[in-house]
Amino acid sequence: MLVNLTSVLTSEGKTEQLQLNPELEECIHLSNPYRIVHKEPLKLTLSNTGVGKAHIAGETSLVVMLHCDRCLTDVEYTFDLSFSREVISPDHDKITDTEDTDSIEEESNFMEGYELNVENLVSNELLINWPMKVLCREDCRGICIQCGKDLNTGTCDCDTFVPDPRMAAIQDIFNANNKEV
Repeated sequence: MLVNLTSVLTSEGKTEQLQLNPELEECIHLSNPYRIVHKEPLKLTLSNTGVGKAHIAGETSLVVMLHCDRCLTDVEYTFDLSFSREVISPDHDKITDTEDTDSIEEESNFMEGYELNVENLVSNELLINWPMKVLCREDCRGICIQCGKDLNTGTCDCDTFVPDPRMAAIQDIFNANNKEV
C-alpha cells in the first residue's frame, strides 16, 4: 500500500492523521517466512517539519506465528510497534550533513518518490523489534539432541553425558594405554 506524501512534504505546518489496514500477510526474517495471524490498524501521523521534510509517527500491533527456539513449537508473538521516522522529498536541495545522508539511505526502502510504502515500513519495524529468543514457555526444556523428542512432553532414554573438552588429553592417554593392554 502506497501513501502519497506530496501534500505533507510541500505544505509547511501541515499534519495528517491516517488509519490504515496493512496488507502484510507474512514477514521474512533470515530468509524464513513467518505468518501474521492478527493485525491492528496502523495509525499514522504525518507532519511537515520544514521545506521538503516530514515526520512520520505510527503505531500498530501485530501477532506473528514464530517458532520456539528450544523445542520448535509454534508460538504467537505480539509485536507492539511504535515508530518515528524523518523523510525528505526526492527533489530536496543537496544534502551536506552526513546525518541526513544516513537517514536517506535508511528511508530508501520504504520511500518511493513522494510515496510511502506502508508494508515496507512495517516490515522494517518488525525486523528492528525482532526478539533475540522466543520461548513457548519460560521453562521450556527443548528437544533431545540425539533422538529429537520434545522434552516438554516427557523424557527419553538417550545418553546425555557430554565429556568435558578440557579432559580430552587425559582421555587420549587412557585410550592409548587401553590399546597396549
